[in-house]
Amino acid sequence: MKNTSAWEEKAKLLRKWCLVSTTAAGSGHPTSCLSAADITAVLFDKYFTYDVSNPLNIYNDRFVLSKGHAAPLLYALFGMSNAYDLNELKTLRKLNSRFEGHPVPKYKYAEAATGSLGQGLSVGAGMALAAKRENLPFTTYVLCGDGELAEGQVWEAANFASYHRLNNLITILDINRLAQSGETMFGHHMNEYEQRFRAFNFRVFTIDGHNYEQIDQALEQAHSHAGTQPVAIIARTEKGKGVSFIENKDGWHGKALKEDELKKALDELGPINDDARFELRKPATTTIASADVKINTAVKLDFDNAKSYATREVFGEALAQITQHTPEMYVLDADVKNSTFTEDALKVTPERFVECFIAEQNMVSVGAGLSRIGKIPVVATFGAFFMRAADQIRMARISEANIKFVGSHVGVSIGEDGPSQMALEDIAFFGALPDTVVLQPCEAVSTASLVPQMVQHNGIVYMRTLRPKTKLLYKPGDEFKIGGSKIILQSNDDLLTVAATGITVYEALQAAELLKQEDINIRVVDCYSVSPVDRDTLLDCLNSTRFKCIISVEDHFAHGGLGDFIAAAVSAEGNYVEKMAVTKISQSGKQEELMKDAGIDAVSIAAKVKKLLVRSNEMAHSHA
Repeated sequence: MKNTSAWEEKAKLLRKWCLVSTTAAGSGHPTSCLSAADITAVLFDKYFTYDVSNPLNIYNDRFVLSKGHAAPLLYALFGMSNAYDLNELKTLRKLNSRFEGHPVPKYKYAEAATGSLGQGLSVGAGMALAAKRENLPFTTYVLCGDGELAEGQVWEAANFASYHRLNNLITILDINRLAQSGETMFGHHMNEYEQRFRAFNFRVFTIDGHNYEQIDQALEQAHSHAGTQPVAIIARTEKGKGVSFIENKDGWHGKALKEDELKKALDELGPINDDARFELRKPATTTIASADVKINTAVKLDFDNAKSYATREVFGEALAQITQHTPEMYVLDADVKNSTFTEDALKVTPERFVECFIAEQNMVSVGAGLSRIGKIPVVATFGAFFMRAADQIRMARISEANIKFVGSHVGVSIGEDGPSQMALEDIAFFGALPDTVVLQPCEAVSTASLVPQMVQHNGIVYMRTLRPKTKLLYKPGDEFKIGGSKIILQSNDDLLTVAATGITVYEALQAAELLKQEDINIRVVDCYSVSPVDRDTLLDCLNSTRFKCIISVEDHFAHGGLGDFIAAAVSAEGNYVEKMAVTKISQSGKQEELMKDAGIDAVSIAAKVKKLLVRSNEMAHSHA
């Protein structure tokens, strides 16, 4: 066993910089850092294997700071690992500093953006899963706070880790008793935490988190155990440990020490060796995880013009072909693989199919963990159920994760299942995230073309797939691209344009047939790329039709959908967008009945066109 005085010396230096940096910032969470200084000092000094020059080396151990408000501790740990000069920590929380209030990818040693609590164990589980599946010899450590153990996602992650036998995952629980506004749910009743983690089949070690011998022994046993269980080290700690006037005192969460208090605290810590450092062991092998991996996106699917196809089925077939030839791809399911058709990938690449069961929040964050180590996760469920994981998707975007989300059962067109299953706000949510792509192909050929592009795109993509079967509109070889659209009906005397997406493309075409019987010609555009929307094509349509008007029609709520993307794109003076969308909570019924009830069927579109034409003529006469 190493001399504990060396660990005490390094823990003191960690404490110093957590205090100094937060005082320099005038804000932060020093007490939350101090409680975990001892256990992380031992971890980094003796057990953590990491190449500081290559944070994305897939053979590095992983350290996920789930309690993201303790970011100064993370920054001090890598500063003491010679990643940068510790004095730079004085820029904590300042504009353009890499040391933000909570970890983000600007800080390259952060495994994920954290700070929205309860997500780190899922991220770590994603990394540990890939390591186990691919026989990578790294260990994943996750430092959790006790306050975040009230989050349900933690227990989704614990269930997942146990089910997948992630014995390479070590969770360190910093039980410091005090949360933001008072005592945590179980305070220092350690048996409560022990019982819960044992119930989830973790191997549990309960220790004094400030006793170096106990810390060392627990980490040693966690590494050497030969079983299949994940490990939980439950450490009883004191918030603010090492500084008497804040130690185990309520009311200090999220408060930096003032200059005079800092001096008093540093005096109390005693002599500090400012030269103390961690000499991290480097892994024997270096392979850099890269988002630019070669992806074999060749998809060979043949379609019969006499048949109709559900885009969710075509997605499944295309995904299986791509996954089979792209070793970096993982497919994540939430117990709906026979509805999303990710089961096709399961059949050909079971080793890279991950059943997450009905735990969407955990599934998304597992995907973020996989993305961090260079994998390309495709995460699929009903579109409506992504809303359950809205915060996790938001944090994945902040983490700059490369995840492909695929939502089936979108809109009222799903029929009899009723409103709880209808994704009607999903475009608004995904579309609100900067630089996120939203796709909605309406038929088989376009789907088969866009799935490979979704996979190749570096960043978050959301694809909506349809439950109903639809007939072919396109021919093999037709080109589709992110940011594109297709004019599928036009003439030399079109009065206006109807821009549709997904199932409403067919309603728009039927509306055009009805209107043609009255000698009214309209242009129909398939906006399969909702974001980015095809601004150039839409402007061309506006300029080449008689009335400067586009009618958008979509199986989605009115706010935040295709109509708003079009309006933002063509909002030059004189252009006008009329939105047709779902404006109320739907019900159970047949597809045709629900489309009519929502006012987005062919008859409703035709009526809207005629109403706009009458209004335009009346305005023209009034100006004459």
